[in-house]
Amino acid sequence: MIKHQSYRPTPVDVNDVALPPELSPLVEHIARNVHDVWAQGRLDEGWTYGPVRDDALKQHPCLVDYDDLPESEREYDRATALGTLKLITKFGFRIIKE
Repeated sequence: MIKHQSYRPTPVDVNDVALPPELSPLVEHIARNVHDVWAQGRLDEGWTYGPVRDDALKQHPCLVDYDDLPESEREYDRATALGTLKLITKFGFRIIKE
């Protein structure tokens, strides 16, 4: 039997990682892609746009283009992107644009 109560998330602390400013545009590109991957997954599951989230009808208000999302939703996607880039950096990888 799986004991869900014993699950304790242990994310890597990336608060000490400062990204170089040239990665700022990459954060937005990744955030946009994060949204598109999420949206494609929902569409593949039969979800459609709806003005309010309705799990029974599989409708969600965020099934719109990234630019049409509320700023709070874009910030959520940016936080995911930023955290991912910081984690990559913390693990010693470098991101180089060619």
